[in-house]
Amino acid sequence: MTAPSAMSLSRIATQIVIDRDPSAAGPLSLRHIIAIGRNYAEHAREQGAAVPELPVIFTKNPAALSLSGDDIVIPRICQDREQVDFEAELAFIIGPGPGGAPAKDVPRERWRDHVLGFTGANDVSARWWQKEGSGGQFYRGKSFDTFCPIGPIVVPTSAIDPANARIRCRVNGETMQDASTSQMLFPIDVLVAELSRGTTLVPGTVVITGTPSGVGMSRKPPVFLKDGDVVEVEIDGIGVLRNRVRAES
Repeated sequence: MTAPSAMSLSRIATQIVIDRDPSAAGPLSLRHIIAIGRNYAEHAREQGAAVPELPVIFTKNPAALSLSGDDIVIPRICQDREQVDFEAELAFIIGPGPGGAPAKDVPRERWRDHVLGFTGANDVSARWWQKEGSGGQFYRGKSFDTFCPIGPIVVPTSAIDPANARIRCRVNGETMQDASTSQMLFPIDVLVAELSRGTTLVPGTVVITGTPSGVGMSRKPPVFLKDGDVVEVEIDGIGVLRNRVRAES
């Protein structure tokens, strides 16, 4: 049997899609983003937050999706202060289940039946809008256009060990984050099971699984993204997601 191969990501009109094997029913449009907060204990601590006992779940606007090589655009509304931050994350994509079975109430041991593959992600975040500007709700500060780059490719679930993958973030070549997914509080099987409890995860759902410590807002002094910066998210077995930062004029 031929091993599954990596899948490319591309844009069709305004949609980001996964170019699947020709035997599949065409490209898979990515239409929903679920994000997990504080999934690494050290990241929770660096923010002065409690280590969660259950997954912290929020969403991002699907229009925030972009590709490796696209610019991360700092909108004018975010340019009155330094606030745009990076968050390197492992992401997984929900695909069609066996025989078209929906991803609902998925047992932990069956998570691979519903995950098409893994990719890298950068949960770009405008911190003032995430906190003071939105009443403490994450959605606003994390949903600006281009604030969810993913890529560079989607690899099948057999290509990496999601419980022990090295994940790094660099800004202008300087390492800001360097950790292992083994440090996740809630690993992939737990997330698939928990997110699908009583809820159907539709094919094309992107789940970004949380970031390790080292984000810009928690550094001393803080490191925020600015026009001309280059941000790289690298995950072993997936490759380098690379984006340049551009301030909207």
